[in-house]
Amino acid sequence: MTLKTANHRPSQENRPVKKKFKQNSSHSAVKKRPKPSQKDQKKPRISPSERKIILFNKPFDTLSQFTDGEGRKTLADFIPVKDVYAAGRLDRDSEGLMVLTNDGILQARLTQPKSKSEKTYWVQVEGDPSEDDLQKLRSGITLKDGPTLPAKVERIDEPKVWERNPPVRFRANIPTTWLAITIIEGRNRQVRRMTANIGYPTLRLIRYSMAGFTLLNLASGEWCETTLPDQRLNLT
Repeated sequence: MTLKTANHRPSQENRPVKKKFKQNSSHSAVKKRPKPSQKDQKKPRISPSERKIILFNKPFDTLSQFTDGEGRKTLADFIPVKDVYAAGRLDRDSEGLMVLTNDGILQARLTQPKSKSEKTYWVQVEGDPSEDDLQKLRSGITLKDGPTLPAKVERIDEPKVWERNPPVRFRANIPTTWLAITIIEGRNRQVRRMTANIGYPTLRLIRYSMAGFTLLNLASGEWCETTLPDQRLNLT
C-alpha cells in the first residue's frame, strides 16, 4: 500500500508542474516588454525659444565631455553653459566642430545613423595619394568592423587654420596632402582608419561641418550660440 501511495502522488504532482509552466510562459512574456520602456525614454520637446545650440571649436588634447577624473581638459574648461550635451563626439586627438544642445530630439537627429547627417573633415595625411587611392574611399572600403559606405573625397589646398599645440610631427622627406572627406557614418576613429587602410596615415584631423553647421570663423577653443541652419532639422 505504501508503494501505491508513493506512485500515486507523482501523478497528482504533475498538475502543479503545468501551473509552473504557465507561470514561466507568463514570466517570459513579461520580459518581452521593451516598448513601454522605450516610450518612457522619449526625449521631451524643446520649444524654439528654449532651444540652445552651441558650436564649439574643440582644441587638440581635449575630451568631448564635461567631466574627467584624471585632470585632463574637458568641455567644462571652455563652455560655461549649463544643461547642454554634445551631439556626437570627437576623439581627444581630433579638432574642430562640435555641436552641443539642450534639445534631446535634435541631438538624436544629428547622431543617429538613420538620419544620414553629413560630416565633413579636413584631413592632413602623410604622403601623396593618387586618384586611384582616393577612389577606393569614394567606393567604400572594408575595415575590421565591416565595409564603409561610399565617402565624398577631394583634394584641397592647405586650409588657413590655427596652429596646433603641440605641432604635428612631420617627416621631412615625405610630403603631406590635405583632403576633404565627407561621411554619413560615425564609427570609432573611422576617418583615421580609412586613410590608414589605403596606406596614408592621418596626421591631423579637423571636423569642419556637421549637418549644415560649420566652424564659421571660430578660433580653437571658442564657442558661440546659433540657430538651426536647415528647416529640415526643425523638430517643433
